[in-house]
Amino acid sequence: MSPVVIGNATLWLGDCREILPTLPKVDAVVTDPPYGIGITRSSRISVERGFDFSHWDDAAMSPEALQAVLAASDAHIIWGGNYFPLPPCRCFLIWDKDNEGRDFADVEMAWTNLDSVARIYRKRPQNMDGGKVHPTQKPDSLMQWCVAKTTGAVLDPFMGSGTTGVACANLGRKFIGIEIEPKYFDIACERIAAAYAQGRLFA
Repeated sequence: MSPVVIGNATLWLGDCREILPTLPKVDAVVTDPPYGIGITRSSRISVERGFDFSHWDDAAMSPEALQAVLAASDAHIIWGGNYFPLPPCRCFLIWDKDNEGRDFADVEMAWTNLDSVARIYRKRPQNMDGGKVHPTQKPDSLMQWCVAKTTGAVLDPFMGSGTTGVACANLGRKFIGIEIEPKYFDIACERIAAAYAQGRLFA
């Protein structure tokens, strides 16, 4: 299957374990894969919003997928990386959700191999930029903060609703995204196209 190209983004519908070996190495991977913690049990708010989970988060990213992701680049930002067998990390990125007693986890952690110190980003999840269309969608501004810590072309092999691609469009960066679920692939295409249209509007 051929990819969808939108601006400087190349988007693949399929399994990253099959697609990644066909792609050249990129400058950076910025991704938020399934952690395997059962999101339906960890956030009643997301369930109440009617998302179709289909138990996809009951299993974490497979060891085969993890190895393919690590081989895709020398620079990595992997959300939920604390759930995976990864090397020691000096530069964890922390999302402080400013919970005030709600049922979400207080923070989420991204493993990186960046040559930097640990950093914290603070933003409440209910203040999602542009609304939430995926059960584990990160704020646009959070992913833009992450992408800005890297250089060159960015790959997200678990693209979801395309937030990393939106961040790349906003920052003028080349993006390659892979998503296995057709529903979310279509949403990602729409959101990334809208980001490019907004960019052209203000160009």
